[in-house]
Amino acid sequence: MAAAEQLVTIAAVLVGAMTTHLTNHAMERTRKQHELLTRWDEKKLDAYEGYIDKIRSCIFLAVQLYEHKEGIHASPKGEHELSVELAEASWQRGRAFERIMLLGGDEVVEAAHQLNAAALEVDWQAGGKVHGTLDEWRSRNRAVFRSINEFHDAARQDLGVQGNVSGESHPERDLLLPPQRGGATGKNG
Repeated sequence: MAAAEQLVTIAAVLVGAMTTHLTNHAMERTRKQHELLTRWDEKKLDAYEGYIDKIRSCIFLAVQLYEHKEGIHASPKGEHELSVELAEASWQRGRAFERIMLLGGDEVVEAAHQLNAAALEVDWQAGGKVHGTLDEWRSRNRAVFRSINEFHDAARQDLGVQGNVSGESHPERDLLLPPQRGGATGKNG
């Protein structure tokens, strides 16, 4: 019986060692997967933030160009200089968009496509490629800001952030506009 007891003891030690090894392997694999997900989430967050920053830079430059061209607000820079700055900012926005295409989830990529289309309409009217009234200009700007919020919602969902920036909990806000000439006030939100 001594030999059988020794075999049982050896088998128990082997099973214990194997169980310990498999448990450690599974825990290490889970840890590495978590590190990988965290690393990609950080890169995604950087890409999403950078893209929105480039979008907003383009909008700011487009507004300066449009207001200068339309005589709403004179800029110390000339039309040509503003156009060159907008073109450079648009190129930077395109580079940021490519990072979204590489890192973003399906919903984020689709939201980025829609946001790009809305932002281009603002650029085109500011640059004179598309003609329109002041009301059409404002409508294009409202559309781009709605698209920014939709992008934020998709990005938050992709990153696992709870909640959203639009919907029932958040009333739709309008453009912040300075008082109109003649003393009337614009909509504020």
